[in-house]
This record gives sequence, C-alpha cells and structure tokens, in this order.
Amino acid sequence: MAEQKIIWKERKRTIFGLPLSFTTYTLTEEKLLIKSGLFNIKEEEIRLYRILDMTLQRTFGERIFGLGSIHVDSADKSTPEFFIARIKRSAEIKELLSDKVEQQREKKRVSSREYMSDNFSDDDM
Repeated sequence: MAEQKIIWKERKRTIFGLPLSFTTYTLTEEKLLIKSGLFNIKEEEIRLYRILDMTLQRTFGERIFGLGSIHVDSADKSTPEFFIARIKRSAEIKELLSDKVEQQREKKRVSSREYMSDNFSDDDM
C-alpha cells in the first residue's frame, strides 16, 4: 500500500510555545499518528473513523502563546482517550480533524450508532 499524503504535521510545543518536545502529530486522510519519545519511541495510530468526540481546551498560559490542546475520545481499544497537546492553530486543527473524521465515517459507512454503549439495549430505545 502506498504511503498516504500528510495533511497536517505538528510538534507538541513546550514553554513559550517553542517546539522543543519529542512528540509529533501527523494527520493523513485515514489516520492520526502520535509519535513520542527520544530513546524509546512509541507510535500510536488512531483510525479517524474511530474518533468519537473532540474538545478544545485552552489554558490561560496556552492562550498567551497562541496554543491549545484537543482532548479526543475514540473507540480504539489501545487508545480510548488522548490529547493532541499544546499545538498552534488548535481551533483550526480541531475543525480540520472533525471534517476528516466525518469524511472517513461516510467513506467506511460507519455510523455513530455502532459506537453506542453496551449499557443500552434495543428495548431501551
């Protein structure tokens, strides 16, 4: 399979909004990759259609340096919850990610009903 085109790539920012961390975020048409570490590297892959919910969070300190963090809930078993932490253009990136998630759900014909909690039965509806 050919490598997918990168839509967005950013490094987690640290103090004063400088990209001095060892965490990078990469968005392609089908997945979000989170690579972290210097000596021991961990790479997480989240399929976009598995993302359930996103929340933009911007602390006072982040706002001063034009940063924000996106809290993401997913149906991925190994990564059910994660942050895209301290990135530039956070609101714009959240909207981009949201659009790509919807595109992938439509492409894969996945509805949000498939991710409803097992606590509900058909009799409850």
